[in-house]
Amino acid sequence: MLMPGMYTDPTLLTVLAFIFGLIIGSFLNVVIYRLPKMLEADFHQECEENYPPPGYVPVERPRFNLATPRSACPSCNTPIAGYDNIPLASWLLLKGRCRHCKSPISARYPLVELGTGLLSAVVAAHFGPSMAAGAALLFLWVLIALFWIDADTYFLPDSLTLGLLWLGLLCNISDMFVPLTDAVIGAMAGYLALWSVYWAFKLITGRDGMGYGDFKLLAALGAWLGWKMLPAIILLSSLAGAVIGIALVLLAKRGWGKPLPFGPYLAIAGLLAMLEGPVITRALWGM
Repeated sequence: MLMPGMYTDPTLLTVLAFIFGLIIGSFLNVVIYRLPKMLEADFHQECEENYPPPGYVPVERPRFNLATPRSACPSCNTPIAGYDNIPLASWLLLKGRCRHCKSPISARYPLVELGTGLLSAVVAAHFGPSMAAGAALLFLWVLIALFWIDADTYFLPDSLTLGLLWLGLLCNISDMFVPLTDAVIGAMAGYLALWSVYWAFKLITGRDGMGYGDFKLLAALGAWLGWKMLPAIILLSSLAGAVIGIALVLLAKRGWGKPLPFGPYLAIAGLLAMLEGPVITRALWGM
């Protein structure tokens, strides 16, 4: 039985947030891997149905969503048992290898779980036991999914970016993070800011500089954090992109001409702004 005041103890709240964050991180690994594939499959199916090639015969595809089929080893396709799917612990106990075929399992899976757990603990400790803490955790988890999906695919799904935008406006109906007026203006200004940069770059160079998903993600950050945080978010994301981009070129021998996704840097900047918003706002606006 839970003791009274259990969830108001700051230390216990942080520990619980870490443990729950590990579990959420395991689920985010599924979202990061499957959601782009689900959207791609839906796109191809719609193309085939609306513009069928000659001799097209509809084929029933196996169900593939966030719940079905069960997680399996990518090498031998053996379903992963529940006791081998414990966040972080199973990967360590199995020494990073499949129990059946002994093929290596990417270290990114436990890193996403550990990172989600640690960041969840930081957010919970920052906001304390409150509705704002719960909302900020949802904000964090969606940003983690967007970070890795964009890093892998150069794609930011509308189902996440637009969902994050509407959730931010919903939270700020009660001025949870910023006044609702600031949130609405932030959403509009966030979208238009990168939209303007995109078209200016395209008119000058004739090439696309970023995707529309970046506009929607910055709009979502504006909906959560207000228009006053947008300059800081753009500045922080640009600095993060420059530092990490140069590091990738120098350390990973990545060509200068290879594009870099901007979504991960927006996600980093958005989280920093969520945690240190008042400090950044005072520095920029003197208020």
